[in-house]
Amino acid sequence: MNSDPFSDLIQLMTARTVASGGLVAGGTWALEIPPPNGIKFWGVARGGCWVKLEGVSNPLRLEGGDVLLLTAPRSLVMGSDLSTPRTDLDDLLSKRDGAISHLGEGDDFFMIGGNVALAHAGSDLILDALPPYLHLDAKSPVAPTLQWLLDQLVRERQEDRPGAIAVASQLAQLMFIQILRTHLETTPSVAGGVLRAACDRRLVPALRLIHSDTARAWQLSELAASSAMSRAAFCAYFKQVAGIAPITYLTMWRMRLAKRALVEERVQVSEMAPRFGYASESAFSNAFKRVTGLSPKHYRERAMI
Repeated sequence: MNSDPFSDLIQLMTARTVASGGLVAGGTWALEIPPPNGIKFWGVARGGCWVKLEGVSNPLRLEGGDVLLLTAPRSLVMGSDLSTPRTDLDDLLSKRDGAISHLGEGDDFFMIGGNVALAHAGSDLILDALPPYLHLDAKSPVAPTLQWLLDQLVRERQEDRPGAIAVASQLAQLMFIQILRTHLETTPSVAGGVLRAACDRRLVPALRLIHSDTARAWQLSELAASSAMSRAAFCAYFKQVAGIAPITYLTMWRMRLAKRALVEERVQVSEMAPRFGYASESAFSNAFKRVTGLSPKHYRERAMI
C-alpha cells in the first residue's frame, strides 16, 4: 500500500505547470500585469524588483532566489521603480522574440514565470486552502531546492535544446509542488481542509486506506486504528484538520474521482457504481447529485461545454 495522499491530490487536480517564459530587465522599468487566469508564479534568478499587488497595501520586495505564487486573480505591477511609466504586459509580449522578453536598459534583472492549470474536479481544494499570494524568500528552508530548479529552468530557456519546453514544464511542476507543500508544512495557521489533511502525519495512514480502495465500505474503527487513535479521538481530530468528518471525506473523495472519470476518462455511468462502492447505478447517481447538485449525465454535459 504505497498511496501518497498528497500526490493523489495533485494528480486529481491534474496540476499542469507550464513555464511561460522569462523577463530580462535593467535600468528603470515597470511592468503592469492584468489579473492572471489560474495560478501564476515567478522566480527571480538575478537582481531584484518591487511588486505592488492589488489589495495589498505595501509593496513586496523580491530578491534573487525569491519566489512569488499568486493564487487569486489580482492585477500587479512589478519593476525597479513603481512610480515610473508602466509597460503593458500585452505590449511587451507582442515584441518578444522567443521565450525571453526584454524591458528597460541592461540585464541586471532576470525572472522566470510559470502558469499552473488545474482540473475542475479538484481546483477548489487548492484555491480554498491558500492565501491570495505566497512569498517564499531566499532564506526559507526550501530555498536551495527552489534555487536549483530555477537555475535549471533558466538554463533550459537560454540554451533552447531539443525537448526544452517539456523539461521546463516538469521543472516548473516540481517548483509548484515544493512551494505548495512547504507552505502547508511551515504555516501553522493554514485553515483546515483536505489539502492540509493530506500532509498531516497522523491522518496520512487513514487517507492511504481510503485512497487505496474507494469501493470498500470503510469502517471508522479501521480508519482510527490505522492512525493509532480511538474512534472518538480520530473523528474529532479528523474534523479539526480536514474540516469534514471521515465518512464525509470518503464520499467526497469518491465523487471527486467520479468527476474525473466522467469527464477525462469518459467512463459510462453504468460502470461507476461498483467502482466507487455503490450497490446500484441509481444509488451512485443519487449520491453524485446530492454532492454536486447535478446528475452524472448533466455534470458531464456541462463540463464538456
